[in-house]
Amino acid sequence: MVHHKLPPYVQNMDRLGDTELDLISSQRSANLTAQPQSGSFLSSLLSQGKRVPAKTPQGVGSSPTQASVTMGRRDAAANHSMKLKDPPNSSKDSKALFSSTEVSDSGSAHPRQRRHQDHEKQRKELLAKPPAQSMEKRGESLETETHPEGSVDQIDSPTKQTRTCVEGGGLSGAIEQPFIKLSQEEYSEHHSSIMHCRVDCSGRRVASLDVDGVIKVWSFNPLMQTKATIMSKSPLLSLEWATKPDRLLLLGSGVGTVRLYDTEAKKNLYEMMIDDVHPRILSLACSPSGTSFVCSAAAHSLRSGTLSESGARGSSAVPGQLLLWDTKTVKQQLQFSLEPGPIAVNCTAFNHNGNLLVTGAADGIIRLFDMQRYESAMSWKAHDGEVYSVEFSYDENTVFSIGEDGKFIEWNIHRSGVKQSEYSLPSDATGPFVLSGYSGYKQVQVPRGRLFAFDSEGNYVLTCSSNGGLIYRLNEGEKGLESVLPLGGHKAPVVTVDWCTAMDCGTCLTASMDGKIKLSTLLAQKPY
Repeated sequence: MVHHKLPPYVQNMDRLGDTELDLISSQRSANLTAQPQSGSFLSSLLSQGKRVPAKTPQGVGSSPTQASVTMGRRDAAANHSMKLKDPPNSSKDSKALFSSTEVSDSGSAHPRQRRHQDHEKQRKELLAKPPAQSMEKRGESLETETHPEGSVDQIDSPTKQTRTCVEGGGLSGAIEQPFIKLSQEEYSEHHSSIMHCRVDCSGRRVASLDVDGVIKVWSFNPLMQTKATIMSKSPLLSLEWATKPDRLLLLGSGVGTVRLYDTEAKKNLYEMMIDDVHPRILSLACSPSGTSFVCSAAAHSLRSGTLSESGARGSSAVPGQLLLWDTKTVKQQLQFSLEPGPIAVNCTAFNHNGNLLVTGAADGIIRLFDMQRYESAMSWKAHDGEVYSVEFSYDENTVFSIGEDGKFIEWNIHRSGVKQSEYSLPSDATGPFVLSGYSGYKQVQVPRGRLFAFDSEGNYVLTCSSNGGLIYRLNEGEKGLESVLPLGGHKAPVVTVDWCTAMDCGTCLTASMDGKIKLSTLLAQKPY
């Protein structure tokens, strides 16, 4: 089993949550004052719910830190009148008021403090009460609100409003919402349907290709800005970012050529002639080391990226070949053997170290290649019809695929392609994609780009839908896929997606048939 190192933002979240659980009340007040505002936002979203069950035993029985609590009561009584005259204007004053309310709830008998406590409890119940709950969940919420640390003191900023909305549903509500959509921006420089949309390894640039063969290279951090526009006399069918250096872009055409384009210098470095007999470059995949790339070339067919209204397909018997090219010498290294015969390969993907290559072909067969021996390790019939998209799982013990039959399947590569799980997806997530217009106009597009993408830990998957991306939780057994967050924002079917986890906040890209690309920034919440 391959173990990956967790991304830095996940590790930081874990350390942040564990640290706050170990601090006592007085130390936490001082430390949170010294932290920057962004860290305070993460701690409020990720670890506040954890502190509720931890503090419950102390609220019921005797506290092991009785001396410190008694001292806190005296300090709270001495400073209470001053706080009533001067409302808290800083995070430090807000924390002091929070600590005072906590001590008064533990048993203080001062009349003015009791009146203040009753007023605060009534206000918090009105603000934190969820709009609709079952009796069972409502009881859990009221039980949680009796402990002051499980509620939010003030709602004076959008950040605190978001936190109240997330925590208002109790423990179960937080588990059902693993992500918060912080923002959604639109890139609208394309004027036709998108075929491919990919983020580079650094998470700084995006390359998008439409059906007119126009490629846009653009950045989104800190501002959305077009860096380069690539147009060609010959149609472009595929693209892929190089891994080293990540500024290079591989472009596959419909006339048998692959170009290596420098996005910073804005010029072609090389143009390689792949094959005259198989001129359509359907898929490109660069090895993680950056020393070579895999190229899938296919002969001409009736299929040209769109389908006729009848949905006829003539590509299942289209011949093709799979080639390995060296990026330094710009020469072909070898041609892979495709058993039982030459066939067009639609999708390719490397594992994390480049030792394995998985491909999905027009004959419905998934082939797994050993890249140290450059030979096929195994193959199996995966779908009735073509394989549209294939990816390794997070632990790389399985591969996922979507096919023409509309099935989303997980395969065990240690047991010669035994089906491990089969998930049900709606037809608008698997294609072909249909865009209807006025006077009976209908445009049908066969999937070309990536149809699904995983988060940084492989627990969630982003798929296409008719009006935006849709994030599911991957469950084992009969639970299957569980919808957790619709991204929305589109007026046309989404045809390809990508999920970038290189930045602190995850970024989801969803591209649609009207040429619009939505960039959704997500914040992952650590489960309780």
